Amino acid sequence: MNKESIDSALTAIQQKIVGEDFGGALADLGRLLVSQPDNTEALYMSAVCHRYLGQFDKALSALEQLKSLAPGHGRAHQEEGHVYRDQGYTDHALEAYGRACQFNPALEASLRNQLEILVSKGRRSQALAVKAQLDRLLALPKPLVAVTDLIAQGKLVKAEDLCRQFLQKAPHHVEAMRLLAEIGTRFGVLHDAEFLLESASELDPDNTQVRIDYIQVLRKRQKFVRALAEAEKLLQTAPDNLQFQSIYAIECMQTGDYDTALTMFDKVLKRVPQDPVTLTSKGHALKTCGKSAEAIAAYHAAVASQPQHGEAYYSLANLKTYSFTDAEIAEMHRQERNSNLSHMDRVHLCFALGKAHEDQGDFDTAFKYYQRGNNLKKAQSRYKSEQMTHEIQAQREVCTGELFRQKAAAGCDAPDPIFILGLPRAGSTLLEQILSSHSQVDGTLELPNILSLSHRLRQGDRITSESKYPGVLANLSPQELCKFGEEYINDTTIHRQGAPFFIDKMPNNFRHIGLIKLILPNAKVIDARRSPMACCFSGYKQLFAEGQEFSYDLADLGHYYRDYVELMDHWDQVLPGFVLRVEHEDVVADLPGQVERMLDFCGLPFEESCLNYWETERSIRTPSSEQVRQPIFTSALEQWRHFEHHLDSLKQALGPVLERYPIEPA
Repeated sequence: MNKESIDSALTAIQQKIVGEDFGGALADLGRLLVSQPDNTEALYMSAVCHRYLGQFDKALSALEQLKSLAPGHGRAHQEEGHVYRDQGYTDHALEAYGRACQFNPALEASLRNQLEILVSKGRRSQALAVKAQLDRLLALPKPLVAVTDLIAQGKLVKAEDLCRQFLQKAPHHVEAMRLLAEIGTRFGVLHDAEFLLESASELDPDNTQVRIDYIQVLRKRQKFVRALAEAEKLLQTAPDNLQFQSIYAIECMQTGDYDTALTMFDKVLKRVPQDPVTLTSKGHALKTCGKSAEAIAAYHAAVASQPQHGEAYYSLANLKTYSFTDAEIAEMHRQERNSNLSHMDRVHLCFALGKAHEDQGDFDTAFKYYQRGNNLKKAQSRYKSEQMTHEIQAQREVCTGELFRQKAAAGCDAPDPIFILGLPRAGSTLLEQILSSHSQVDGTLELPNILSLSHRLRQGDRITSESKYPGVLANLSPQELCKFGEEYINDTTIHRQGAPFFIDKMPNNFRHIGLIKLILPNAKVIDARRSPMACCFSGYKQLFAEGQEFSYDLADLGHYYRDYVELMDHWDQVLPGFVLRVEHEDVVADLPGQVERMLDFCGLPFEESCLNYWETERSIRTPSSEQVRQPIFTSALEQWRHFEHHLDSLKQALGPVLERYPIEPA
């Protein structure tokens, strides 16, 4: 059946349900589910029909299957609440309604049923909190309730259309602005989201949710000074508010003030000593500072407090040096089977189980969990490899040798930045650690500034509109290019400690080398490259915080690597000598020789500290943080071969690139 016929069948079934022909609807649904067993809408309708017929076990069975396919399906959890309510299991119903509202805050029925149950049980304080949620929902204009519902369902294009239509009639409606900013954030259009939230906070300074969202967007854009200032102002409004204290601690951590962050986390933990989120955040701060043993203790405390808290398990796995006990693995398996686990808790557990079984040498089971975790992430992703290929091709078409000759005198002449880029898990953190061990180089972060500028240059009227970048590069004046370069230098000052040079190691900047050359012609660019199979599979095993959506599928990874190589070939042709290629395998085989190459390229004198990079004390926020605090090791070079029989789709997507490695400039 094609999508049109399936939709038509579901519409007809829905009409039978409205007409209370539940038996007839179930018969039609049974036939549909034979050919479409994973159709979530059909499973949801089946559960509804079974409930109305009093077939509660069958209803719960359908919902279990539905939740396994779509853990964040708010209406599935609401329907589960209805089933338990109708059976008289009010405690179970209350939990289900609570989960439903977490996944979809627009579910009025879940709020009303929670309120009714809480009042009947005399739980006054909780009832008042739910009533406040319900009152806020009922006070929203109906179009914005629909927008909230669409966002929860992941229907972002429809949500944007409806939200913009509403804003045309009420351009200063704060909640509409906040919702549109949320859509922008989910699409990664953070510049637009920041503008909307800044405007909304000026219109309604007392709107706590707007202010929290604003801080989060500033953090995502790595505008840490402003985010910290906003967090401090928020905390001043209610110094004893635990949520505000936690937000302030996180922003302190982002600006490198780990002492204050840890002090604030401990302050929160004095009042809620077993809060798993705070314990996990504290663990992240300790890990970044190199205090691994204390970080492990914090993660253990988080798990002990809330065994289903997947992030704490994954944080242990993400140390790369931690080995799970048999008891911990058994508990992770038990938790992963829980159908009420949140989507991200399940994702975190799957990746942690993958690492645990890999460490035990059970590679087939490890791959099963890596694959399951990636499939869950991909299900929520809008990434399309064809679109990325198109964007890469646009860079090659626009950024010609002629363009760079025409604009050779433009840009900011500051020589400060050293860009280390390429693919994630290619060894860029190691190169950064080596170079930042030099007295004249500051290590910073994966700075988002170049990516943010590319978003600004897209100039679309809509979040979901087609990008006008990179075509716009040909139309930028020398003055504009210089201004953008100066903005980059000024905006990144916060991350520096006073050395004349600094590193920006955002890997995705390889897509914007043309932009970098135009605005910062004297910058240095190092391409951190690793053999295709090792690099791609390492990326597949890694759960990235955000921004690497191509990593959730082996074929997507292979296509992305091919696109990357083709684009780097292009930069070599049109910008000869601008990029230094450093292959990870060469660094492992000949550290002194590769250190000398990099220092010569950057115009830096040799310093012994670069060879003893693991002795350099600095905060490191990438997944390789513990690995680069050790001398060079070779054990990871061929790890992918343990999984080779699972990687045919990756090999097929990589195609001729496999035969070119080690890759010489084209």
